[in-house]
Amino acid sequence: MTSADQMPASSGSTLTLHSDPNNTKETDPLRKANGVYVTVHGHFYQPPRENPYLDAIERQPSAAPFHDWNERIHWECYRPNAFARVLNDQGEVVKIVNNYEYFSFNIGPTLMSWLERYDVEVYQRILEADRKSSDRLHGHGNAIAQVYNHIIMPLANERDKHTQIRWGKEDFRSRFGRDPEGMWLAETAVDYATLEALVAEGIRFIILAPSQALRCRPLPTQDHPHPEWHEVGGSQIDSTRPYRCYLKPTLDTSSSPLSAIKEGSRELGVGSKDTNHSPPYIDIFFYDGPISRDMGFSDVVYNSTRFAGRIGSAVRGDHRPTQLISVATDGETFGHHKKGTEKTLAYAFTKEFPQQGWTVTNFAHYLSLNSPGWEVELKSVTAWSCAHGVGRWEDDCGCGGEGSVWHQKWRRPLRDALNWLRDHLTDVYEEHGRQLFRDPWLARDEYIQVMRDRSASNVNRFLSRHQTHKLTAAEQVDALRLLEMQRHALLMFTSCGWFFEEISRPEGTQILRYAARALELAGDVAGVQLEKGFVKRLALAPSNVDEFKHGGEIYRQLVLTAQLGFKQVAAHYAITSLFSNQKPAETRNSLPRKDAAEKQPQRYHKKVYCYAANELDYQLQRMGSLTLVVGNLKLVSEITWESEHLVFAVLHLGGWDFHCCIQQFTGRRDYSQLKEKLFRALQQASAAHTILVMTQLFGEEAFSLQNLFAEERHRIMRLLSQETLTRLGQLYTQAYRDNYGVLMAFHRDELAVPQELQVAADIALGHRCLMTLRSLEQDIADPQKSWNHILELEAIATEAKHLHCRLNIPDGKQMLEQLIARSLWQLLHDANGSFNADIQLLERLIDVGDQLNIDISLQRSQELYFSCLQSQIAPVCITSIGNQAENQCLQLLKLGKKLAVDVSMISNQLG
Repeated sequence: MTSADQMPASSGSTLTLHSDPNNTKETDPLRKANGVYVTVHGHFYQPPRENPYLDAIERQPSAAPFHDWNERIHWECYRPNAFARVLNDQGEVVKIVNNYEYFSFNIGPTLMSWLERYDVEVYQRILEADRKSSDRLHGHGNAIAQVYNHIIMPLANERDKHTQIRWGKEDFRSRFGRDPEGMWLAETAVDYATLEALVAEGIRFIILAPSQALRCRPLPTQDHPHPEWHEVGGSQIDSTRPYRCYLKPTLDTSSSPLSAIKEGSRELGVGSKDTNHSPPYIDIFFYDGPISRDMGFSDVVYNSTRFAGRIGSAVRGDHRPTQLISVATDGETFGHHKKGTEKTLAYAFTKEFPQQGWTVTNFAHYLSLNSPGWEVELKSVTAWSCAHGVGRWEDDCGCGGEGSVWHQKWRRPLRDALNWLRDHLTDVYEEHGRQLFRDPWLARDEYIQVMRDRSASNVNRFLSRHQTHKLTAAEQVDALRLLEMQRHALLMFTSCGWFFEEISRPEGTQILRYAARALELAGDVAGVQLEKGFVKRLALAPSNVDEFKHGGEIYRQLVLTAQLGFKQVAAHYAITSLFSNQKPAETRNSLPRKDAAEKQPQRYHKKVYCYAANELDYQLQRMGSLTLVVGNLKLVSEITWESEHLVFAVLHLGGWDFHCCIQQFTGRRDYSQLKEKLFRALQQASAAHTILVMTQLFGEEAFSLQNLFAEERHRIMRLLSQETLTRLGQLYTQAYRDNYGVLMAFHRDELAVPQELQVAADIALGHRCLMTLRSLEQDIADPQKSWNHILELEAIATEAKHLHCRLNIPDGKQMLEQLIARSLWQLLHDANGSFNADIQLLERLIDVGDQLNIDISLQRSQELYFSCLQSQIAPVCITSIGNQAENQCLQLLKLGKKLAVDVSMISNQLG
């Protein structure tokens, strides 16, 4: 059998329906239904993980070595699928495939927003893939929309259903530049009320699990006006065809109008209501259940031949002119859950499936070729991941706790508490919103336009469009608070909060944090206090964890403690200002005289997560080991436009000890007097006296390093530790040098090296390697210095190999990868007449990465080289045969081999 990332010598034997090899317009399967079509749908989704107060994802230790789970899954799945490799038998890259060009896919808006910020290259590859698939499939792109933040639609009220669909559509439209034809429902959870909302919003089709169908029959015709219904409730529905689902199904078989199946009753993309007075409808595709399960729970996707064979086993050999084999699973299966399987898909899409005569398509394109000839009725309320309807998101149904002794009795009280809160927030929104918005609910539906673009000009346009009158600054803040309250009221229903076995998991805690933010905003605007009633209802949700007992305690311990206000943001700003290197030197340095205070008349603007910090004054003075900073700044939320003018004072006592105080700015005179008293207190060079004065001026509340937001706290901790680590590094280095001969003797005689000596060698060589790499990074433009640094790295690699050292230098690994990619780009685009020297240096950089054994990744460099291979390298090489450039081409091809790119075709032509 062939591995997933290699080209098989031959394909397996499967039942196929072949298209006309002449590929004429009449038999072109892209233009007319003909043969076997294959659709692989990936549901790509990550829940909103952002801190509700910072609009940013904080570090998640469980995702280590990555910052958070979005980042980890990105590098394991989202990026690999954008640059999926097809390899030959030698493991060399033959082709790099953008799998999104062949997937049918939905990517949740919350994930797309993150991708847009984190990796714009992959984000653009996804948008480009949809455009290319649309061109290939005659206007039908691979992407479909998703309900906005993955709520369980049958459990949502009617208004929330429509907003979720409208936000999902608008987010899709703003990214892909077109209206979506289909929409993915969270967990494929559906009922007829959800279908009505989808049809009303112009969605043409959805994708469901076969277990969600109740019965089906051919559409009535004049010759057969009363076709027989077929019961398919046990997942027996034929998934190789699309179905039409009327919104008001009738058990009477004579009631379905013949007009519903007349050709041309509607044009593609117009909507789901025909013009012949038939009931409104939506079209439904059911994915192949057994194959989809195998994709998720067996090893079938580790091998492209086996995968194609499994797809082929579903092809019906009953001589029907056309059929669709569609499978669906979580997109994260490919690369995250099952490592390397993006290569399987790349080869299957581009080689295996076409060799079988199958057409890779998407649902919208297939529907354009095959109007449904059958209708279907659905079970009342169903989902793909719960055998009990939608019990997984409201009841102790057992789903999500498979094999666990933990109960899910908390689910129903959690749902009830959030529904109670939603309804009270609705009252607040309607009462106060009607004073500010002409139509409060229309304003909420269109708020997605602000969520996509929070620039002041866009927000002003939005408010001008919806306001009942010219809003004052305070009214603008209230308007935005109300809309944010509603946004969080929707986020708190994200399905992940119920999906697993325990309410105190991060997913449950996250939706409670959204609820807490909605409560806070309601209090700010309306003065209503709903928190007590909410916590009382949460207390009815029993936890499986003794420490928490119930949801009320989880709220107190994990939610309230994470709330942030302007004072916390100001304290963060004040403490981090001591370590900031972003200001120009002439406006940020402390004064050389210990008895003087430094004035800075310039205003300093900085962004602290979703807050704009406008520094109006900043003075710093050092006295011995003490450093005191006093300043005042105006903080403005970029989300709600609310602001605070605050005064801060922070005393750094040395090391990890900080004492920070915050209070409201009450005027220039008060502020000047406060500064004078603080700096006068510092003159006594007594930390205790200075802290006493700070307490007298600011009150008892104080902030320390622990109160900083995690990202910056960790950065400062590393900075504060650097001196100690440098000193320890010197001690380890000395110990290593003093005992080098002893170490060599132990290794020579194959004896176990004492742990203390081996650790000293690992740390000393790792430190030396990192310092050399930093010097190389600085001197890379100087060939002579660069060669010296490379020689030093080679010496370190040799020494480490002899002493069996493991170099743990993730920063150095990343540095070397970037140096190689940067050097390759310069070689290919701007050699500056030094080609021979540049390529030799680049080759040695790659070699030294292997020698150091630090697991460098050449993927970025590989992608860069491959992108230039056909467009630049190949044409130049072909025309260089017999002239002076031939040697350079041979060197470039040799470099390609070193990067594990297949260059054999060009090499063979050069002889």
